[in-house]
Amino acid sequence: MSDQSVRQAARKVALAAQKTRRGERVAAERRLDAWAVDVTVALAQRDAWVAECEQRAGQGLVAMTGTGGLSVRDAAQRCGPDLTTREVSRLRRMCPDLVPDQTSGDAVGGVPSDPGPPAGEDAIVDDEDEAGGTRGQPD
Repeated sequence: MSDQSVRQAARKVALAAQKTRRGERVAAERRLDAWAVDVTVALAQRDAWVAECEQRAGQGLVAMTGTGGLSVRDAAQRCGPDLTTREVSRLRRMCPDLVPDQTSGDAVGGVPSDPGPPAGEDAIVDDEDEAGGTRGQPD
């Protein structure tokens, strides 16, 4: 075998290996890009969910401090130890167009006073039913 044919054969082998590695890199890049899209979508969904939940919390706090007559501090204490007055104020500011109607107790401004569960989610069931008994627990 001549020196030139050895070089040509070696060149073919090297080019084939480079082509294979290039294809593997392209496939890996496509997988990484797809995963990046999945992560970005999941984070956007999380952010939308958080915004919706905070909007609902703000609506409840506006009702508590408006129609309910509670102070911001009283509303924070009533909601539990993890809610600060600063957080109550922030959540209330998220609902500037929601003004409780002092006469009927309903919310005015296009936002219902009880928005219900978010779209696509099951309703959260209270521990007590309308009759005052507990659900799922023996009497």
